[in-house]
This record gives sequence, C-alpha cells and structure tokens, in this order.
Amino acid sequence: MEIFCLGLNHESAPVALRERFAVAAGSLGESCAGVVALPGFGEAVVLSTCNRIEIYAAADADRREQLAGHFDAIYQLDETMRVPFYSHHGSAAARHLFRVASGLDSMVLGETEILGQVKSAYAAAHAAGQTGKALNMLFQRAFQVAKYVRSNSSITRGATSVGAAGVDLAEKIFGDLSRCTVMVFGAGEMGQMVARTLSARGVKGIIVSNRSYDNAVALAAEMGGRAMHLDEGVAELALADIVISSTGAPGSILGKAEIAPALRRRRGRPLFMIDIAVPRDIDADVSELTGVYLYDIDALTSIATAGRARREEQISLCDKLIVRQMEKLRITPLPADADLPSVGGDETQILPSR
Repeated sequence: MEIFCLGLNHESAPVALRERFAVAAGSLGESCAGVVALPGFGEAVVLSTCNRIEIYAAADADRREQLAGHFDAIYQLDETMRVPFYSHHGSAAARHLFRVASGLDSMVLGETEILGQVKSAYAAAHAAGQTGKALNMLFQRAFQVAKYVRSNSSITRGATSVGAAGVDLAEKIFGDLSRCTVMVFGAGEMGQMVARTLSARGVKGIIVSNRSYDNAVALAAEMGGRAMHLDEGVAELALADIVISSTGAPGSILGKAEIAPALRRRRGRPLFMIDIAVPRDIDADVSELTGVYLYDIDALTSIATAGRARREEQISLCDKLIVRQMEKLRITPLPADADLPSVGGDETQILPSR
C-alpha cells in the first residue's frame, strides 16, 4: 500500500468549487468510511476547512483517479467538468501534510488554527475506525513536526487567522469600528474568535446570532453583546452595519429575500457582509442588491498576502526544518531545496469527471 493525498485548496480552486466538496465536522468519520469502502483502500483521513478539502489515504498503488471519480459521483459533477485536484504520494505526501500542519500552506501564512483542524480531522477518522498503522504514524509525526517547526522559527509571529482577516477587512472598510454594530452569525470556534477580535477592536456593539441560542448567549455575555436565535438575527439584519457569517450550515442562510427587507429599513445606509463560511452562508447574488457590499473568503486573499510578505523569509527555514525532521524520522526526504509549492509537488493533476 502507498500513502497519498488528493486535494483542493484556496490556490487551486475558488470557494464556489471548494464548497461543493466541503464536509461538515460531524460527517468526517462517515466521509472517511466512504473512502475506505472503495476497492483497494485501507485507511483514510478527510481534512475539510474553509480553505481546503484534502483526503489522505493508504491504498493500493494508482488509486488516485479512482478516488477523484468517487467524489465526482457523490457530488454529481457535470461530466465535462475538470476538477483541479492536486496529488502527492509517498514522502511528498508526508511533506505536504507536515507543511499544512505547520501553517506553511495556508492562505494566512503561519496561522495557528490549522494544526487544531488537522488534529480534529485525524481524531474523527480514528474514532470512526478508519485509520490504521500507516496514517496513525503519519499524523502523529505531523503533530510532532508542526510543534518543532513552530518552536524553532518565527513563522507564527504576527500571524493572523482567516477570521481575523475578516475583521481586518471590516476595519479597512469603515476605519473606525467604534461607530459600527456588528452581527456575527455562528458561535462555533470561528464565530468565537471573530467576536473576541471585534470586541478587542472596540466595536459599538456585537450581536451574536446562532442556531443554538444557549451558545449565542454565552458568547454574547462574554463580549457584553446581545444574543439572538438564528431566525431572529435574520429578521433583525437592519440593526447591523457589518455582518460576519461563519456558521456550519450545509447551505446558504441569507439570500435576497432575507436581505432586501433589511435594506429598506436601513433607508439607504449600506450593509457590509463578510462571509467566511465554506459552504458559503450568503448567496452570491446578494451583491446585486443596491447598498450591499458582499465579500467572501476568497476576497480576504489580498489581506492575507500582505501578512504573508512579512513572513515569507521564514518559509525556507521552515522547509529545511521539515526536511531535517523527515531525516530523523527516517522518511525518505526530498532535497532541502526541492520545490514543493502549495499546489503540485510530485504529481499535480487536473482530473476530469468520469
């Protein structure tokens, strides 16, 4: 059996495509089981974040196109569609995972959230009984390497997260957030981080709207804000100057029908909406409404790029640290100066639907 990785990320595919493949946290184990059920597959871990969907598998050789076809069938993709999956196998797959866990392959270079997301993905697969010796060893090594890289470099210094980049965008738009009321949809990990960041930036008020009202109450109380049920938040959109949405809903929760009444109540005051969820919470055609300014997660790229430039010099050091750890772990490494970009590596493929 060989270890390989098949994936899409923020560099290879836009959010409109990534969201079609996104897997909810509660469904990761089931998704792994679907991969392992394929002929020739023995183990699987599915990593699904706002910026990537990656499948790590231990399987017989040359099974990557079979896996791509599996996802084509699940998502009923158009037979003419070419999905820009990238793939790595063997030591290149290991190195790719080590870079991902270390924050070197993120939209926000050095972000600290990704390691927790990798750990959660592995834990879900392990709990579902879909990992074995190969992937157990690979992911445990990835956690060790990520810790080593972060401890021996400055890659996380000054780093931000996707959620914080959304807050940065809001600040760029308004300048002084002390005049703004912000409504946050979602009280999960991302919603909590966004709300806390907004509170630290001195916003006028925070409204937390969430499907679980108790979670909304707990987060709003921490921020000195106000809690609402999800449907109440939708009905009271007119109260917000900025909406930041990061729910785990399987589809959109806000469309023209929900937003148009809020605009009428705002009497010409603009409404800025930042959607950092994947799948997206806000329908793309909402941007057609006069007075609405909608930004999705791909719009955060320019902000992330600015932060990346400040830490670019650390990438070479971190890659050398990863290779050093691969040598210590007796994983046949690529040369320290080998080119392994975020997309590509040993075999980048654009795999057509079958």
